Amino acid sequence: MARGSLAVHLWISVYTLLLLSCHCFYLPGVAPEDFQKGELLSVKVNKLTSTKTLLPYSYYSLPYCRPQHIVDSAENLGEVLRGDRIENSPFVFKMREPEMCKIVCRLTLNAKSAKEFKEKIIDEYRVNMILDNLPLVFPIERPEQEKSIVYQHGFHVGLKGQYAGSKEEKHFIHNHLSFTVKYHKDIQTDTSRIVGFEVKPFSVKHEYEGEWNDNIRLTTCDPHAKRLVTNSDSPQEVGDKKEVIFTYDIEFEASDVKWASRWDSYLLMADDQIHWFSVVNSLMIVLFLSGMVAMIMLRTLYRDISKYNQLETQEEAQEETGWKLVHGDVFRPPTNSDLLCVYVGTGVQFFGMILVTMIFAVLGFLSPSNRGGLMTVMLLLWVFMGLFAGYSSARLYKMFKGTEWKKITLKTAFMFPAIVFAIFFVLNALIWGQKSSGALPFGTMFALVFLWFGISVPLVFVGSYMGFKKPAIEDPVKTNKIPRQIPEQAWYMNPAFSILIGGILPFGAVFIELFFILTSIWLHQFYYIFGFLFLVFIILIVTCAEITIVLCYFQLCSEDYLWWWRSYLTSGSSALYLFLYAVFYFFTKLEITKPVSGMLYFGYMLIVSYAFFVLTGTVGFYACFWFTRLIYSSVKID
Repeated sequence: MARGSLAVHLWISVYTLLLLSCHCFYLPGVAPEDFQKGELLSVKVNKLTSTKTLLPYSYYSLPYCRPQHIVDSAENLGEVLRGDRIENSPFVFKMREPEMCKIVCRLTLNAKSAKEFKEKIIDEYRVNMILDNLPLVFPIERPEQEKSIVYQHGFHVGLKGQYAGSKEEKHFIHNHLSFTVKYHKDIQTDTSRIVGFEVKPFSVKHEYEGEWNDNIRLTTCDPHAKRLVTNSDSPQEVGDKKEVIFTYDIEFEASDVKWASRWDSYLLMADDQIHWFSVVNSLMIVLFLSGMVAMIMLRTLYRDISKYNQLETQEEAQEETGWKLVHGDVFRPPTNSDLLCVYVGTGVQFFGMILVTMIFAVLGFLSPSNRGGLMTVMLLLWVFMGLFAGYSSARLYKMFKGTEWKKITLKTAFMFPAIVFAIFFVLNALIWGQKSSGALPFGTMFALVFLWFGISVPLVFVGSYMGFKKPAIEDPVKTNKIPRQIPEQAWYMNPAFSILIGGILPFGAVFIELFFILTSIWLHQFYYIFGFLFLVFIILIVTCAEITIVLCYFQLCSEDYLWWWRSYLTSGSSALYLFLYAVFYFFTKLEITKPVSGMLYFGYMLIVSYAFFVLTGTVGFYACFWFTRLIYSSVKID
């Protein structure tokens, strides 16, 4: 199947970003469509997905009924990265014209096609379809709650079961689909807008009399005799030389739900109380840390600074202990200062990308109806934020008395993306080996490389040039030529121990929300509570800053002035806990057994954890950087 060229992907991606930047209306790029009675509706099929394998496949990878010509819908960069493959279907819908027992086609399975169906049924694959930009859902009632319905993405290819009196497990295909299209009617114009698309799948061994022809009437499903499919009591078995007849019903149901609110039922979160608990839990951590920071800033530091500034003689100053004694070494450039500059610049790039994405999402611009929009915008923002990455790393590099700004620029532009791209390339090769639609076409890989080398790298160079042209940041105190000896530290001030302790609270502030994010990604559930997510993101930033300041103060008080890297690693160590939680989630919530699927999960979670490390580490670094400059500029140094 042909895929969009490089130019098409890039233009669609840039156009998406322009839409998000310039227009302020509900669901950018998606306008409501009015349908007259009897008007043809375009039913599209999307990928087959499974929570057990994580590998998407195109709908027509299985021998389903096909239209005369398969046409791919236009895809943006985000859709391709997600593995979406949207194509036309043989289903014919006409607005507000119900259909009963409509025959799609008749197939006779061979050994190969039967095996393919069985494999997808065993792996619990679901079929995804789209009507008027609404995904097909299977409503499931919750027996423990009255009038509570959960929507499942798509419907299962089939199911496993046994005939009565037999212990042998068989595979049955869902070959009859009972569709329900909900619409909101405009009384004045008699036009309708689609506000819901639901299905109930059945497995039925259809029967007919005589020879098969195009006008055959089924005895198991006949609209003339008003014989409808309501259960799967006589299911259609999958096997070699088995005849399968695919049928469907369409029911149109009037609804009071307006077009602008049609996603509300899809996105309704039944667990909103847990989200509030998550926010309250995070706020308690922030309040605790804020109290400690306030105590340090208002009481301890104020008392220390007053006492230090009242010392009259140098002898008295020498008798003092604490953070002031290391003033001559606290701004000494750290070892591997180049690497620190690169990581800080990359962290600024990430922070800018996530902040702007969050703002767009909270304003409603990144609704699930804009498929691939979230990933497209994040990718493009990452590219354009290279300007700030170069600027930040160059400014810090110049403060460390660095002179080779082009060298640091190249490291900033290539180090993090190269590591991620290498992991991604290996994972893509694994997906390609499984013949999954999730494997990126060559054109898309070329587009990603073009975005990196053609836009991101030049912007990093521009940012670095601007940052290096600025005057160097002046240290508030002079640095001694000879480093001061660091006294032996208490066990609890050991670098490894304090760094690991520092990562617990930032992770604790987000781990409940993290569960919902992982569930939406790996279990294919809707996630659209960006308001909660934005609040938790702000709490994460504050927590990272405060825990780093507290531990940095304790470190300086014990006369250990090597705070540069430790400030970065203290909050950055929360990424270690994130990865450990991902391991826990894998073994407790997922049912993945195939090695390739496990490698995909851990490969992607490794990328996510690495990005989280860079983000949180940079926040902690800048908080500690501001704190040390503030306290050492407040005391008189003889």
